[in-house]
Amino acid sequence: MPRLPAHAVQGELKPLANVRNLIAVGSGKGGVGKSTTAVNLALALAAEGLAVGVLDADIYGPSVPTMLGLAARPESPDGKAILPLTAHGIEAMSIGLLVDADTPTIWRGPMATSALTQLLHDTRWGDLDLLLVDLPPGTGDIQLTLAQKIPVAGALVVTTPQDVATLDAGKALAMFQRLGIAVLGLVENMAVHVCSRCGHAEHVFGEGGAARLGERYQVPVLGALPLEPAIRVQADAGTPIVAARPQDPAAQAYRAIARALLERLAQRPKVRGGIMAALLGD
Repeated sequence: MPRLPAHAVQGELKPLANVRNLIAVGSGKGGVGKSTTAVNLALALAAEGLAVGVLDADIYGPSVPTMLGLAARPESPDGKAILPLTAHGIEAMSIGLLVDADTPTIWRGPMATSALTQLLHDTRWGDLDLLLVDLPPGTGDIQLTLAQKIPVAGALVVTTPQDVATLDAGKALAMFQRLGIAVLGLVENMAVHVCSRCGHAEHVFGEGGAARLGERYQVPVLGALPLEPAIRVQADAGTPIVAARPQDPAAQAYRAIARALLERLAQRPKVRGGIMAALLGD
């Protein structure tokens, strides 16, 4: 498969030399399954033949190592750069790989943002088509640092259908737009639960929340994911459902969202030699 081209980023920033497209994954609120979505989407994008990585930007509550079944410490051949770990065909880096699992990260904002930039720039990423950055909840220091110092090709916002989730997701979406980061789409997580015994479908957290939010901000909903116990079980086991059960309907839903994300990204201006190809008529 041809390599994915680099796409335009915000402001005067330029894409990283070895990461063609960095995609921020935010939610504005915790507990909506953002990290689970980010990890499974990374695996779904890799299943499309792309070179993919995940950067866990949640300095205070890193969960990517658990979800990918990673426990080893990253190596540093030269004492400066660190090598990402690999799981299920994707690269990964997280502060959770560098500190003990039961050690709390008690840092002020500047220390957390410095850790994020070091994790990004000091990691010797491979030649990646996509690097998904799993952001912490909220719209604070980490998100501001991302917008000001890190070249982002686009953002993805994860929400559940309920009003309290879409309220905070809207704040995250508005933040990205205000900071000049293109929002590629919304993902509605835990959209519906289908009983495994009788097949009854129930919208536990309400219905249509992402659609209403997308209409308000003129952002498409890339897809909906079920409230499915297997998604949680596989993530806790370190083998996300896209890797463990690729034919499962939930895994196929992630695959569909991944393809929709690529379609949206393809609509963005491309970068060639530091100049937007769109300006050259490409």
